[in-house]
Amino acid sequence: MAHRRLTALLLAWLAAFGLWLAKPVWADLPQGNAVQDPAAILRDSLPMNQEDLRELQHRLESTSNDLRAKRWSALGRTVSRTQKLVATRGNSILEAVPAEQRSQAELLLNEVRADLIKLQDETDANDRDGFIQIRRDTLSRVGDLEALLIDDRLPDIPSEFDALPRLAGRATVVIETTQGNLTAVVDGYNAPLTAGAFIDLSLKGFYDGLPFNRAEDFYILQTGDPEGPDIGYVDPKTKEERHVPLEIRVPGETDTLYNETFEDVGLFKAAAVLPFSTLGTLGWAHSDQALDDGSSQFFLFLYEAELTPAGLNLVDGRNAAFGYVVDGFDVLEELGVDDGIKRIQVIEGADRLQDHA
Repeated sequence: MAHRRLTALLLAWLAAFGLWLAKPVWADLPQGNAVQDPAAILRDSLPMNQEDLRELQHRLESTSNDLRAKRWSALGRTVSRTQKLVATRGNSILEAVPAEQRSQAELLLNEVRADLIKLQDETDANDRDGFIQIRRDTLSRVGDLEALLIDDRLPDIPSEFDALPRLAGRATVVIETTQGNLTAVVDGYNAPLTAGAFIDLSLKGFYDGLPFNRAEDFYILQTGDPEGPDIGYVDPKTKEERHVPLEIRVPGETDTLYNETFEDVGLFKAAAVLPFSTLGTLGWAHSDQALDDGSSQFFLFLYEAELTPAGLNLVDGRNAAFGYVVDGFDVLEELGVDDGIKRIQVIEGADRLQDHA
């Protein structure tokens, strides 16, 4: 099996700093400030541009620092300002929703209003656990509101990739492993070809019974290498290995990067729409010889704050992220090279898979 580009890059980095080690151990880097909650990342990466709703989301998420420090007065002020935001801008949010879904949006917004009253009560009671639970429910409703405003048109994909499958939206999968189950959300809004290839292979049963062929502490857990001489998925029609291009979206950019790294285009401080900033980020593997030869192998990013910090790791901009584990983190932390995948079930979103352009 070909060595992966990820290892080569990290070892080169270590060598450049004179860190010659008997085995790969990742250098101690300062922690980045990227968002590390997969649910927040998935909300942020929705193709939705209603500014008032986005501000509502970010205000609720911003309470984490004050909550950790038990700054209850500051929390109370934030909740109060958020209530005023909903009171003054609720109509603009509703008006942005398509008419046929506006009644659903109004119900959700009323539930958010009720949640904010509960959040104020939990703040007054200095109840951290109660605040966290209600905030989680509130953000889930905000995410449901944002989903009503999605521009679900696929981003422009070069015609040279017309034969490849693509996922128009999101899908949810359960990855059954020898240690237990992981639930992940796969994002076709921002990585339609990568997500499409993964969902296509999952539905075909390609990953069922495959081992984790590479496991490196604090870094990645990789699978998708089929038995036999092939290292990817061979299309039975063409008898050739199907290749998926490197695919990365950058915030604010109209065009997706295809087969170009951040370094290739001079984006040395850019952040991807789908960053490698949390435990269980799904990434697509390619060889160290080319960017466009990823076929079936994917990895689970083993985020560790000091060794692979959010926003300061060496994976962003060099590999495509295409989704996030959202449940089963205790299972993920137990998985190693002696484990494997029993099967992958697509439990939601299979109907969004398109065979080709």
